[in-house]
Formats: sequence, structure tokens, C-alpha cells
Amino acid sequence: MKLALTGGIACGKSLVAKFFRELGVQTLDADDVVHELEAPGGAAVPAIVSRFGQAVLAPDGGIDRSKLAEIVFSGGSRSCATGTFPTGGSQLVATAARRDLEAILHPLVRQRLLAFVTTGPSFDSRHSTLDNRHPARPSDSRLPALNSQLLTLNFKLSIIPLLFESHFESDYDTILCVSSTEDRQIDRMMRTRGYTREQAEARLAAQMPVAEKAARADWTIQNNSTVEELKAEVQRCVAWLIGRMEKAE
Repeated sequence: MKLALTGGIACGKSLVAKFFRELGVQTLDADDVVHELEAPGGAAVPAIVSRFGQAVLAPDGGIDRSKLAEIVFSGGSRSCATGTFPTGGSQLVATAARRDLEAILHPLVRQRLLAFVTTGPSFDSRHSTLDNRHPARPSDSRLPALNSQLLTLNFKLSIIPLLFESHFESDYDTILCVSSTEDRQIDRMMRTRGYTREQAEARLAAQMPVAEKAARADWTIQNNSTVEELKAEVQRCVAWLIGRMEKAE
């Protein structure tokens, strides 16, 4: 099954991905793919240097991400490809530079993610007669023995923060979204990332609302309580995924 996990900033995507891995689900993060592409010897390095100049080349032969951000944008924050870069200055120049960078990164990121999710059997939700949108949650009686069931399945989970913005959603059978209230997102950004309230609110304003992402997803994992409850949410999601595959067979 080709799964994509998305969500808003500071909603807990990394922790949710960790819980999926603990249950035996294979994962690949789009942000990690970008780091690989921009590392020494990375496939995106020559094109980025050709477009943005030698100034973005680090001493080790990879891309200096901070210098790239300074050239592409300056001041504030704006979404890009699979993450965020600083922004400001001329809106037209920033938009053109961002699009050039996305034109380099997007095809390579998509190729890497598709290679990951298409290895082995997968489940095509378009051939399912199930009503997948906002499904009923399975009872907790389904939770035991998830690990043993997952051993016989081939779940591949791509973590893509800007899945819808990058238009990658058609590559996946099922889309999962991690959601939190705006107050909790702001609180987490202030506590864990050192943002001021104004910076956190600006970051939220620059992104697609998480409510919109949740509405477009097949399953929403709520992260508005404790870590233990979030883990239970992931377990319920996996139980639903297993049941979905069993009914489709």
C-alpha cells in the first residue's frame, strides 16, 4: 500500500512517522530526500549550482542550504518544494527563484519517493468499493497483534509536508494527515523552535490550512492530547488500513 503522510507545521508528523516505524511500516521523508539530493555528490547539486552560482556550493561539495536560502529569498518565510525557506524582498524575483528551485528538486524528489513506494506489491484504492473518505474508526479490539499482521503486508509511507502544494497526491493509494488546533501548533513552535507568537502566526499564514489538508485526506490523525493518545491514534489508523486491505482482497 502506497501511503502518504502530510499535515501542518508543528502537528507532529515526525513523531507519527516514528510510531508507524515501530509498528513495522517502512517510511521515507521527503525532507531527507532533499538533503540527500543537496549533499556532496547529490543529483541536484550540479543543476542548483548552475542556476544559482558557485556561492551556494559548500566546501565539502554539497549545497550550503543557508546560502541558497539567502539567494532565493530574504527575510520572513515562504513555503518551497518540501519545506520552507526565508522570503521577502521582491515578490516577483522570489517567486521566479523559488519556481526554478522547485523545477530542479520536484522531479528528483518525486522520482525517489515513487521508487520507494512502488517496490513490491501495492493496493490501488481506485479499485476499491469502500467509502474511504472520513471512515469510521475501528474499535480498540482491532489493536492487538498489529505487528504480526503488518509483517505480511507491504506498507510504504512517504512523509511529505507539502504533499498537496507539490501536487504529489495522485501518486498515493491513501493519504493520511496529522492535524492539530492552531493554538497547539503555535504553542509547539514557540516551545520547541523558539519562535515568537508573531513568527509562529506568520508561518501558519504562509501555509495551506491544516483543516484543508485534513478534508482532502482519507484519514486524519488528531494530535491535540498526550503522546500516549497520539500513539493510540496511529494504532487505530493502522488497524483501519489493515481492515481496508482485507476487505479489498
